[in-house]
Amino acid sequence: MNNISKIENKIISINDTIVSALKQMDGHRTKLVFVFDGDKFECILTIGDIQRAIIRQANLSDPISTILDRDKIYVSDKDSIEHIKDVMFKELIDCMPVLNDAGEIVDVLFWHDVFTEAVADNRAKIDLPVVIMAGGKGTRLKPITNVIPKPLVPVGDKTILEVIMDQFEGIGCKKFYMSVNYKADMMEYYLSQLDHKYDIEFFMEDKPLGTIGSVLLLKGKITTPFFVSNCDSINEQDYRDVYDYHINNHNDMTIVTMVKNFTIPYGVIETGEDGLMVSLKEKPEHTYMVNTGVYILNPELIDEIPEGEFFHITHLMEKVKARGGRVGCFPVSEDAWKDMGEWPEYLKMIKVL
Repeated sequence: MNNISKIENKIISINDTIVSALKQMDGHRTKLVFVFDGDKFECILTIGDIQRAIIRQANLSDPISTILDRDKIYVSDKDSIEHIKDVMFKELIDCMPVLNDAGEIVDVLFWHDVFTEAVADNRAKIDLPVVIMAGGKGTRLKPITNVIPKPLVPVGDKTILEVIMDQFEGIGCKKFYMSVNYKADMMEYYLSQLDHKYDIEFFMEDKPLGTIGSVLLLKGKITTPFFVSNCDSINEQDYRDVYDYHINNHNDMTIVTMVKNFTIPYGVIETGEDGLMVSLKEKPEHTYMVNTGVYILNPELIDEIPEGEFFHITHLMEKVKARGGRVGCFPVSEDAWKDMGEWPEYLKMIKVL
């Protein structure tokens, strides 16, 4: 294959596991890998393929051969560059394998190889309300939060609050509601001084009401599905994918979850009666779904929040589940989510950014 250096970090074996593909994507900051069976190219595997597989309850230790979508679009080495450009532009394909008659990759064209402009985002926008929970004290980030509220902690050239709000604006969201309490006047003043003006309506928690309790104050103002986000983390996921899943799956609530994989660095022994060894697993891996603090809620859920009570989002999840409602989980990769809840995570975040 020509230009193998273009994808040398993006090649994976068809026998590798789903979780190893996820780790490889994270490790090389890519959203796709090229799947080979020996020397034979099989197809491309994308982060979207993995997310859909996780939603379908795929086991992450299964081989990626079990989740491949072979209906991907490729081009022939006999196609003209004009045709290839037309296909890539029409389908907004950032990475296009060029195959010969034997199905072998002879080249890979990236968007920047054939276009001078960035990939245009002509995907339909969604104008959903966004509720930002910004009332916490950020005690785990002291002493910096003794001076400024956590949402105004800088990441790069912006505050984390601006990064989060800009991401929602980028997909079409215009109206923000911000639950405030600790140093609320400082946040309102800071946002009012920005050249870019967000459409924000502040609402005050007179007392701490948990991670969702104050949203009852928005009853009657929100009549569509809406996002709820904390001010602890940045997520690279396009939230339109989450909204599509929420609607298509008929969820009452959708949680954006991070796929966290742990490897126990020892041989783990399971014992039975009389302390006899039953099995030995060498350095087993465990995968969990971690709550990232971003949600989509149907507006009817506001009515299920008790008035004036300390009420966490987890309490609402349990309440919805208990009445037979649907609480969906949309997975994102570990590297796509950056948390700043504590100093080690914050320092890692600003180093990456």
